[in-house]
Amino acid sequence: MFKKILVANRGEIAVRIIRACREMGIATVAVHSDVDRNSLAVRWADASVCIGPAPAVDSYLNIPNIISAAEITGADAIHPGYGFLSENTYFADICESCGITFIGPPKGAIEKMGNKAEARRTMEEAGIPIIPGSDGCISPEGPQLFKIAKRLGYPVIVKACAGGGGKGMRVVRVEEDLKAAMLLATEEAKAAFGNGEVYLEKYIESPRHIEFQILADRKGHVVYFPERDCSIQRRHQKLVEESPSPAVSPKLRRRMGRAARKAAQAVGYVTVGTIEFLLDHEGHYYFMEMNTRIQVEHPVTEMLTGVDLVKEQIRLAAGEEIGYDSDEIEARGHVIECRINAEDPERDFTPSPGTLTQCILPGPPGVRVDTHVYTGYTIPTFYDSLLAKLIVQGHDRPAAIARMQRALQEFIIEGVKTTIPFHQQVMASQIFREGSVSTDFIQKHLFANNSPEGDVGQA
Repeated sequence: MFKKILVANRGEIAVRIIRACREMGIATVAVHSDVDRNSLAVRWADASVCIGPAPAVDSYLNIPNIISAAEITGADAIHPGYGFLSENTYFADICESCGITFIGPPKGAIEKMGNKAEARRTMEEAGIPIIPGSDGCISPEGPQLFKIAKRLGYPVIVKACAGGGGKGMRVVRVEEDLKAAMLLATEEAKAAFGNGEVYLEKYIESPRHIEFQILADRKGHVVYFPERDCSIQRRHQKLVEESPSPAVSPKLRRRMGRAARKAAQAVGYVTVGTIEFLLDHEGHYYFMEMNTRIQVEHPVTEMLTGVDLVKEQIRLAAGEEIGYDSDEIEARGHVIECRINAEDPERDFTPSPGTLTQCILPGPPGVRVDTHVYTGYTIPTFYDSLLAKLIVQGHDRPAAIARMQRALQEFIIEGVKTTIPFHQQVMASQIFREGSVSTDFIQKHLFANNSPEGDVGQA
């Protein structure tokens, strides 16, 4: 087992990793930018190193500085969390060449799953259902562009071959808009990921976003957990997650779970990961992408099953075996997570940086809050707006919804605008309470008249 882990991240995930390491008896090093020197991660880690100024490119994406911090402090492993360098094959390579364990999957798995066109090809070869689309990346100037779109049938969606989070994506409903959408998606992808390649897929109308958490060890043993339903999204960004999904039967769960396990085995996966599917109204599911890291929404699965996924990730990276099978994983009740962001829902979710003049967290029973903020904390303008993840568990879905409503009422943050009122709207929505949501729930049912969101669908 590792003796010291450097946490190459910030915010709530850095705090989460440090907590897991402390319980495992592993020393930690927190790296931070100059504006994060007063963060909880820095306060709670055994050691800390400033790796640069506020912009992420100069700090949390600064590979030489992070490696130097690991070597100076004697860290034998680096946990990248999510985002930043968590799916960067070059960083994983550098860690290995320096004799430092990268707490993540093998480089080959990241490469295969990091490029969405390549991931589609790999899954198709493994017999996993995929959304009909182009055979690899295509050019906006390519002669086959319009033929491919016509074969797929409109609407189609243009998607970046690299990256995610809704960047480099455009829905096209008529042929006249196709070339312009391709050019816009190409430029956006190039700016966001340094790679302007794009491909085409058939656009699935109003699907559910269903994902399966998997664990894999070096012996090839893969287990899957009960699904998470992440259908409530805004511009392809997840806002509410729950498990189990109201739309997934035990039979469908087994089919999709086994497909997720097969997908992980197809790329020789190790540690934790997530296989994401789209589920249409007829019960057909399609592989969408694989996230080769710990997910933001991993606490949903932890509360549902009692398995500490971050500890499991560390154990598996150290070469340990899983020791149990999927049918031994017990789901307990129903779990819902709301992402609390420093954004103003009344102003199209505009970021709301500032200093928290008051921060009061909700409490038990059945309530968990993953956060890095506190009264007096100043939210930097340089990073994402996630303040906290509010997770609740109930004996069934109605009980979980009632508990989330209570917890949202207790959650008090003053000094900045937050998405707490938005989540209260979601929990009160009859459509949500019936479990009839899809990825276009927000613009169809919450902001249909006052805040058009545009097309949403497969991320």
